[in-house]
Amino acid sequence: MPIAPDPDEIFERAVEEGERRLDQSLLELTATSFIAGFTIVFGIATLGVVDGLVEPRFGDVAHIAGALTFAVGVVFLVVGRTELFNENFFDPAAKAVDEDGSWLLGPLLRLWTVTLVVNLIGGFLFAFVFAVDGVLPSGSAHALSRTAEGIVHRPMRGMFASAIIGGALVSLLSYLLEAVNSVRSRITLAYIVGFLLALGPFDHVIVTAIHVFFGFLFDAGIGYWALAETVVIATAGNFVGGIGLVTFTHIAQVKGSNE
Repeated sequence: MPIAPDPDEIFERAVEEGERRLDQSLLELTATSFIAGFTIVFGIATLGVVDGLVEPRFGDVAHIAGALTFAVGVVFLVVGRTELFNENFFDPAAKAVDEDGSWLLGPLLRLWTVTLVVNLIGGFLFAFVFAVDGVLPSGSAHALSRTAEGIVHRPMRGMFASAIIGGALVSLLSYLLEAVNSVRSRITLAYIVGFLLALGPFDHVIVTAIHVFFGFLFDAGIGYWALAETVVIATAGNFVGGIGLVTFTHIAQVKGSNE
């Protein structure tokens, strides 16, 4: 049975992957970020379809069934090696720490800014396609609108705390992916994390914002301000959870083991 790599080896792999991500041209980064944005919509839309089909007969079981289907979208992202905001925290940050140079701050900000913005553009544009009348089965629009309303009506502190958890969970996926070698293991990890993310549900800015945007498209009484507020709060929470709780603590673990 293969032995899991130690933290030093995981860190070395992360540095190599982080260098690849930071060295992307603007065109490549924009394209991979756009692909990730519309890819995750498959998971969100199927969650709405399953929720709409299952909830009338089985009640709350629909939430579990929806989470199981949403996770497929995360598998698509990982296998396709696309650029999803928050999932790209650990590797580039590891590269920056390994180089020990502030010159990498610019490339890091470029990576995260472009990814966030283009993920949202890709996701919103594809949501428009799914929202065309006749695309989704009856009941799906109501299920997606209900989810969106639940998101925007939560207390601000609740959304922020949920985004901390979501950011930590997705960044943990990035770390764990460096600890496995096979495609099967990567698929399994991606599916588990996707399931947990939707089961909470815990806020990931791209997923949450697209959920809210679906509510906007389906006339759930959600305006531009609620959408913008969701993006800002979820982004802040993702940074706290992804960078503060996961990335820096794992890097500190490696640095501590070398002292």
